[in-house]
Amino acid sequence: MKILYTPNMICPDIPAADRAKILENAGPGSIIVEARDAAAQRKEIHDTEALFGRVPNEVFVEAKRLRYYHSIGAGVDAILTPELVASDVILASEKGEVGIHLAEHAFALLLALTRGLHTAIRTPDFKLREPIRKEQWELHGQTLGVVGFGGTGRAVAERALGFGMKVLAVDIESVPGMAGVTLWKSERMNDLLGQSDVVVICLPLTKATRHLFTRDLFRRMRRHALIINVTRGHIIFGEDLLAALDEGLIGGAGLDVTDPEPLPAGHRLWTHPRAVVTPHTAGGSPRRAGRVIATFIENLQRMRDGRPLLALIDKQKGY
Repeated sequence: MKILYTPNMICPDIPAADRAKILENAGPGSIIVEARDAAAQRKEIHDTEALFGRVPNEVFVEAKRLRYYHSIGAGVDAILTPELVASDVILASEKGEVGIHLAEHAFALLLALTRGLHTAIRTPDFKLREPIRKEQWELHGQTLGVVGFGGTGRAVAERALGFGMKVLAVDIESVPGMAGVTLWKSERMNDLLGQSDVVVICLPLTKATRHLFTRDLFRRMRRHALIINVTRGHIIFGEDLLAALDEGLIGGAGLDVTDPEPLPAGHRLWTHPRAVVTPHTAGGSPRRAGRVIATFIENLQRMRDGRPLLALIDKQKGY
């Protein structure tokens, strides 16, 4: 088997021990070819059988023997082209493996808002002691709503329960429940928004979720409620979010992803008194590369054994 590896920020290299495991699980005669740019990838893709990484669509369509594409990256919206959807290529990703660091970042954003850290850091002045304390609130006893109860949503819920919060969740799929979490189907989104003090978006970006959160949904939230987004920026319509913050429709926003993205320098969200923004950094973790490599190794063995693969993407649904 010829395996094409395309390094990226998430997985910039494969340790020698893992390379050996990849070749062992791929089977006798297997090779790994590394290609960092589109020109090199185009040269190698023709007879590639397994792809570990990501390639532009103009490279993908040149593949003749590709049967397994393991995306280094959890969301596949950037690579899920009509050509890939229509192909027989099996697609997997980091699906279900990014919840820990995304959930921790979600709570970093949330706590920055509830404890006034964004105000204190922006204006280092002891005179702000009393104003900040007047605006602070505890998470304990508050209600947190999780929109999308996959791997990231479940990790957020676990941490919310640890803070003593009441947790509601909605999902379009019939996903497993969790002790301490009230789980509804997506039809009850309005109920979740109306009861939550904090709303955390844990959705993939698909045709159905693009600009899902507009003024209409913000109006259904509680006036003091905070919205947190660490998955994909375009799930929220940026102009409506800014208006909702200005008008006091919601209490605040903690964003690692934005609409537009990248957020232009000087954009009001960077310094909005009701918002805290990080530049799409929630995906950072020293353990992330090891997890995706391990899943790729496991799936290669499963392919040889004829067993179901892990972290598969439904290309029609987009997740």
